[in-house]
Amino acid sequence: MAEPALAPHADRLHGRRLLVVEDEYVIAMDMARALEELGAEVVGPAGSVADALLLVRNEDSHLDAAVLDVNLRNERVFPVAEALAARGVPFVFATGYDTSALPRAYAGAPRCEKPVNKTSLARLLAQHLGK
Repeated sequence: MAEPALAPHADRLHGRRLLVVEDEYVIAMDMARALEELGAEVVGPAGSVADALLLVRNEDSHLDAAVLDVNLRNERVFPVAEALAARGVPFVFATGYDTSALPRAYAGAPRCEKPVNKTSLARLLAQHLGK
């Protein structure tokens, strides 16, 4: 059952396939569990750019949205963001970096600061899925 603060976003996230890209195991599992509690189907989590790109490029894998950690073991996630954007899949960056640390192409992308607040993440994803 979704927490009361998360419940308003559950309708938009229910049944959606959401890619989680996060290299910290505990954070990835916590994020995946929170999204699954809202009825989403989590794809991944992927802990590297290479793994995430395999999931994005898998033709059998329809994605509705994604949550991307910016720094994956000292590698930036931007190739994954580019691949998602090319397919029209919305994404949210989950990061401790501020907007100025993002490339200009992603300066306007939605961002959820770490440590990730589950309610904020659910709200951002729901907003982008509503577009």
